[in-house]
Order: sequence, then structure tokens, then C-alpha cells
Amino acid sequence: MKIFVIHGPNLNLLGTREISIYGTFTLQEVNKALTELAEKEKVEITIFQSNYEGEIIDIIQKAEQEANAIVINPGAYTHYSIAIRDAIAGVGLPTVEVHLSNIYAREGFRHNSVIAPVAIGQISGFGIDSYLLGLRAVIEIAKRKGDSNERSEVE
Repeated sequence: MKIFVIHGPNLNLLGTREISIYGTFTLQEVNKALTELAEKEKVEITIFQSNYEGEIIDIIQKAEQEANAIVINPGAYTHYSIAIRDAIAGVGLPTVEVHLSNIYAREGFRHNSVIAPVAIGQISGFGIDSYLLGLRAVIEIAKRKGDSNERSEVE
């Protein structure tokens, strides 16, 4: 089983960016925690980070051929990227949207996710654990399907 983990814009600044919201942990620490969990669960993960919408779309499309599921933190693209939303819908892979902070406890414009309707679920507000919970979720969903090559239907 292979899972793509996609970090969106500005997540490369973790550890120095808005510490009161995101904390002091770095993207490298998030990736290390994800890698350790993947090893424990005996799944392969491939981790990407991009500040560019088109590159994120390319990675999602690549996932259709190479992965069984996606965990994505679309960052600010969460709130307006119909293109990323359509890419997720188009590949039909089980996708969990994750956020480090609780987007519903922040500014009003962050309360809307255009990604959520095409994701199997959304986890926010748990810091690094949001990613770990998201990874656990897609692993369990893929296991329940029985055929890790089967793709989910997105409404």
C-alpha cells in the first residue's frame, strides 16, 4: 500500500511561521512522525511539499497511477482552489484533508473548505496529530476495502 502525503503552501515555514497558531515544530518533524507511523503500519508513503497550485495538481494526478490514497493539507488553497478540488475528485482516491490548526476557530474565510466535499474526511486542530490521524484513517479505509488497488468513488 502506498500513500501520498501532500503539504501545501507555506508549510515549509513551520517552526518559524505564526508560532502562536502552528507551534514550534518544523515540517521535518511532521515528516519524521509520518515516516515512523508508516513504517510501524508497514505502508509506504511519499511526501511532497509545494507552494504552487499547479504542482500540487500534478502530484495528485500522479497519485492516481502510483498511490492508493492521499493525505493532504492544502493550506490556503483549502478555501478557494477549485482546481485542486477537481483533481482530487478526478483521481477518485480516498483522500483525507488535514489541518494543523482548527480552521473553524480562526478567521471566517477559513471556515469554508472546497476540498471537504470530495474528501472522505477532514481532521483539524490537532497539530502534528492531525496528519497522523489522517494517515491512520486512509490506511484503515484501504485495508477495509480488501483490494488496495480499488479506487473509491467520490460524489
